[in-house]
Amino acid sequence: MTLPGSVHAAGLPYQDPSLPVATRVADLLSRMTLDEKIGQMTQAERGSASATDVTTYRLGSILSGGGSAPTPNTATSWADMYDSFQTGAMATPLQIPMIYGVDAVHGHNNVVGATIFPHNIGLGATRDPALVQQIGQAVAEEVSGTGIDWDFAPCLCVARNDRWGRTYESFGEVPSIASSLSTIITGLQGTSLNGPSSVLATAKHYVGDGGTEGGDDQGNTVLSEADLRAIHLPPFQAAVQRGVGSVMISYSSWNGVKMHGNKYLITDVLKGELGFSGFVVSDWNGIDQIDGTTGFTAAEVTAAVNAGIDMVMVPTAWKNFITTLRAEVANGHVPLSRIDDANRRILTKKFELGLFEKPYTDRSFTATVGSAAHRTLARQAVRQSQVLLKNAGNVLPLAKDNNKIFVAGKNADNIGNQCGGWTISWQGSSGNITPGTSILQGIRAAAGPGTTVTYSQRGSGIDSTYKVAIAVVGETPYAEGQGDRTGTMSLDRDDLRVINTLRGKGVPVVVVLVSGRPLDIATELPNWNALLASWLPGTEGAGVADVLFGDYKPTGKLPSTWMTSVSQQPINDGDGKTPLFPLGYGLTYP
Repeated sequence: MTLPGSVHAAGLPYQDPSLPVATRVADLLSRMTLDEKIGQMTQAERGSASATDVTTYRLGSILSGGGSAPTPNTATSWADMYDSFQTGAMATPLQIPMIYGVDAVHGHNNVVGATIFPHNIGLGATRDPALVQQIGQAVAEEVSGTGIDWDFAPCLCVARNDRWGRTYESFGEVPSIASSLSTIITGLQGTSLNGPSSVLATAKHYVGDGGTEGGDDQGNTVLSEADLRAIHLPPFQAAVQRGVGSVMISYSSWNGVKMHGNKYLITDVLKGELGFSGFVVSDWNGIDQIDGTTGFTAAEVTAAVNAGIDMVMVPTAWKNFITTLRAEVANGHVPLSRIDDANRRILTKKFELGLFEKPYTDRSFTATVGSAAHRTLARQAVRQSQVLLKNAGNVLPLAKDNNKIFVAGKNADNIGNQCGGWTISWQGSSGNITPGTSILQGIRAAAGPGTTVTYSQRGSGIDSTYKVAIAVVGETPYAEGQGDRTGTMSLDRDDLRVINTLRGKGVPVVVVLVSGRPLDIATELPNWNALLASWLPGTEGAGVADVLFGDYKPTGKLPSTWMTSVSQQPINDGDGKTPLFPLGYGLTYP
């Protein structure tokens, strides 16, 4: 006799790994109540849900918002937290595992001690699909080591206006770059989803988020359908062809219509025309933006689900969502066939991931978080992402031996600044926020016998006896929204003052620009001997030093057009505007 709830003893068809996934899904669906199905479609934030909630409400997914982490913030704590939530899922009658999502967008960036890779704009400068696939695999191992099985990456946006605060999350301004680097999906997911360290990847944000007017985050993309298809759709087509497991919808609008309610683009184009068979997830409270007023309504829930969103990210108001969706099904506004389709898609991925067989953390990967091998890979990525834009008189590469080098600037010795946003916290922050090697530390380590390296953030103490000065300047961390630059895009006064202090002693000045996008520097550039675009390199600053000293020649190429002045924004390849440096530009050493 089988006790109620003891499904493992029953050996039901959906629990038999030898059966085809479609058979298992159909069997499980036939046993599920409406409440269980709605639970599967609901994603709650870890801070507003408990393991008991997962059991009681049959929650299908939990997520960490940017910076939402257990205490202490260690890989083991994450694994323990994950397993606790999963225990809640295993206590449900059908024992359907929950799936946990995080924004691991340049490494497992919410976890202190993880390897932080260059942000996408830097990877775009490498033009190296094989390297980017390796990075995906390394990130998957670190993510797996903390239990997490779903990564809200890659961002396949095509950034068309550098004012946008998410420009650094874009691989480049033309779709071909993002399409070619969709190899990161293969790295994350592996050759099959039930591989030892594979995690579900997410192509985001569908579609047109990089094309908003004025680079306004979550704004309106005004384009013909032909242009939307030519510029913004191709990377998603590439992602679908790679078998990407999920797609996240953009906050932005297309010609005034919010993407979260756009049935044509989600159901007809993505699922129909492109043949996407995974599941669609909303962005953080994205359904709440459909009607433009705060607090989601029944009409918004219905619009989003009927548009084709399968799992809804409702971080805190998830109970309200469950009640609302149940009522909308009961009154006929949302057909049961749509609920079943959403569940079929979600459950298929859970079966393919092997979660029913292995619901808990694979602790054999926990030690890979921040491992030496992954940091070595990240350092290689930093080297390959450096774009040399000016090198008057071949001031670079620097001599390693018997040299006298002065280093200055706010980004020279600051891990937080060189990592940028989405690092430990959502917007990122300055300072020693996670273990790594600063650019200054990399320079000091690379310097050979008889070489002096002197550092002063403000440049004080420099004199004419120095053979070269390196100013490491640029932006400080930001993420979406707060990162939009609506006015000037120049260096700040402190940066300009530091550079002028160095120049005042007649010493050749090399500017290392740490930034999430091209900046407005044309008027300053004639006064600089060399310019190296380092983007946001992450934790392995030694990769910058590798190029400065010539251990490796610079090979990076601009992933976006570099403006002559901010008044040109938006400026893109082929638009007839004269750039300071064109798309694809990049010098190397003789």
